[in-house]
Amino acid sequence: MPLFGSKFSPKRAPLRKNSGNVGSEELEDLVLNQRTVQLRLGEQELVFENGEWIPESGQSGSAHKSNQKLRKKLQELQEENNMLRLKYTVMLNMLTQTTAESHLQEKELEKLRTKK
Repeated sequence: MPLFGSKFSPKRAPLRKNSGNVGSEELEDLVLNQRTVQLRLGEQELVFENGEWIPESGQSGSAHKSNQKLRKKLQELQEENNMLRLKYTVMLNMLTQTTAESHLQEKELEKLRTKK
């Protein structure tokens, strides 16, 4: 008699047979035939998309849509701001380099003038 175990051991389940490969058309049909999950609480309607409950109607629905537009505009402005900062840095570096080269040329001109 085993000390810490039991004599009971269940049988292993048989392996499942492969029903064949799913074609791309069948996969598209499965995706298209998926139903969206909708919820209605009073006058508020919500739809579950991409792991989030998105309001479809009511006051929060219009607020949600305007928030999405504002977030998109904010993202665009942040990207534009980053691009402008990069351009500013490049222009400042170019100005610094040109100024340094100008000073070197002025010094060389002064040396040549004093030699004559």
